Amino acid sequence: MNQLEYTTHQDVFSSYCLYRYEPLVPFENKYRSVNLLYHSFDLCQVNERAFELVQALRKAIGMSCTVWGAKHSGDRVSWEFYFYDYRREEREISISRILEVIKPFIPCEVRANGNQPYFMFSIDIDDDLISGSRDLETIHMYIGNTASTFSSGISYSLTSKGTTLENFYFFFDPKEHMNDMLNKVFCSAHIDPTLVTVDEIVWPELRKCRTICLANKQRNDCIYFSGIDIDQFIFFLRRMNYPGEIISFMERNKSKLDHLQYDVGLDYRMEGKNLVFLKSGYYGVF
Repeated sequence: MNQLEYTTHQDVFSSYCLYRYEPLVPFENKYRSVNLLYHSFDLCQVNERAFELVQALRKAIGMSCTVWGAKHSGDRVSWEFYFYDYRREEREISISRILEVIKPFIPCEVRANGNQPYFMFSIDIDDDLISGSRDLETIHMYIGNTASTFSSGISYSLTSKGTTLENFYFFFDPKEHMNDMLNKVFCSAHIDPTLVTVDEIVWPELRKCRTICLANKQRNDCIYFSGIDIDQFIFFLRRMNYPGEIISFMERNKSKLDHLQYDVGLDYRMEGKNLVFLKSGYYGVF
C-alpha cells in the first residue's frame, strides 16, 4: 500500500454525496478513508498510475473533494470517482475541467454541454483504463429531479453517440420517512412483493443510519445505506462475502477507523423466484 494517510485536526469528513458530517469519535491521527481505496488498489494489483491519478485530482480540486466507490461484482472489482458541485450553472468543478486534469492518465473524447444544470458526474475506473489499454467512453451525469416530493436525482450516460437515461434516485430520512421508503421498495418492475420480504432488501441491521437512498435502474434496483458505523460496515462486508483481506483490514484497524461514517450500496433484482444481489460497493473521499 502507498504510505498510510492519517487525519489531522484540519480534516473534514463527507458522505458519498459530499455532505459534511461530524466524526463519531475523536478523530485526530486516525486513518483517512482514502486508505480503504488504496487497500483495494493493492489487493487488485492495479497499475501504479491509479495512485498518481488520486494525487493529480487532489492537486487540481483540493483534498476531500472527490468521492470514490469500490465496486464488487462476483470476482470483478472496479471503482468509480464522483465529482460534485451543487452550484450547478455556477459550478467550478465541471466535466470539461476534470477531463483536462485526467487527460495525461485517461484520454476521453466525450464532451458535455456546460449549460446543463448538472450537480455531479462520475467516471468508471478499472485497470484497463488506468493502464492505457482503453479510453474513457462514458461519463455519468446527474441532474436534480425537481418534480419529486423527496430529494431526488436522475442520471444520464454521456457518450460520443449521445445521451441516454440511466437511473432515478430517491433519498429518505429513515427516522422520519421509513414507511414512505418501505413502500417505495416494492414500487418496482424488478421485484415481486409476494415472494420477497422488505427485510431482505432493507436490512434491519443497517436501518439505523443517516439516509437511505433507493434507485430505479434499467436492469435492477439499488439501495444505499449512508452514515452507518464501523460495526455495521463490517457486518455488510461479511454478509456480502467480501474478500477476507478487506474484512481483516477493517477488523485489524478498527480503532483507527471507528471515527468514520460509512456508505454502502447493493444492486438487486428478482431472477425467477429468487432475490439476487448483483453488485455491491462502499464509498469514501480523497
